[in-house]
Amino acid sequence: MILAAGLTPAWQQILCLDDLELGEVNRASKATWCASGKVINVGIGAHHLDGNVKVLALVGSWSGDALAEELTALGIPTHLIWTDVPTRVCTTLIEQSGPRITELVENARPIENEAITQFVEAYAKEQEGAKAVVLSGSLPPGAPKTIYRDLIAKTSAPVVLDARGPELKEALSTRPFVVKPNKQELEATVGRPLETENELVAAMRELVEQGPEWVVITQGGKSVYAASRDRVFTCTPPKVAVVNAIACGDCFAAGLACAIGRGRTMEQSIPFAVAAAAENARMLLPGRLERRRVDILAETIAISPFSP
Repeated sequence: MILAAGLTPAWQQILCLDDLELGEVNRASKATWCASGKVINVGIGAHHLDGNVKVLALVGSWSGDALAEELTALGIPTHLIWTDVPTRVCTTLIEQSGPRITELVENARPIENEAITQFVEAYAKEQEGAKAVVLSGSLPPGAPKTIYRDLIAKTSAPVVLDARGPELKEALSTRPFVVKPNKQELEATVGRPLETENELVAAMRELVEQGPEWVVITQGGKSVYAASRDRVFTCTPPKVAVVNAIACGDCFAAGLACAIGRGRTMEQSIPFAVAAAAENARMLLPGRLERRRVDILAETIAISPFSP
């Protein structure tokens, strides 16, 4: 079982427009709602890739009800902690003429301490049967910055951590198996711009020295880098017709966890994860992957050692 755990899911609205004109009335030709947010995207992606996943998340109000109903309809087991705070609503604007994608993100609201405590207690139980765990997403205001560190310390399975900033820094000493920020998140964590490949890899090695076995960096459609203490390799994602790029990084994390949970090496896992991210870009709704296509894409992706 893959456990996807996070504290800031979302109920997502996707609007398709011809063109987005700022300061004007914009009419959508298509509107779709779906369960989303990083933890949910990981769970849905892993469900389509592996078929054996459980989602642990905080939810609330009507938007939490809608999210829970969709996960049930998809057949995804959940452990949902209900709070007094409505699940946030985020909006994706897709311009058909581009396509250009704009994301409107509602920041998470503060969560009552009791719900955080319930989440931590539930995690300690749910991680026991996991072959791999993905911890992902920002933290709600007031949640301790050490929460990912504390959760990883309780975890016996390999952990893929998709976080940034203080919560990522706090967790490094617990030696997660993989930390997976994107390039912008890595820059935020090390506190400086990373303008060249050598600067990027140097920053990855800084993180590796602080504890994790692997640091993996994604950059949208650009090269992916993976670094451990003795290896650095890279690969290039395949070209696909992009419909909606939102959640590609989450599907990467899902693919990585599924491969790791099946006992694959990192050299075998990265192409599968890259293929999952590429397949997600073809889809309107995040995480709704076609496993057969992911397997085919993965066979076309080669990794190579990084040369400074």
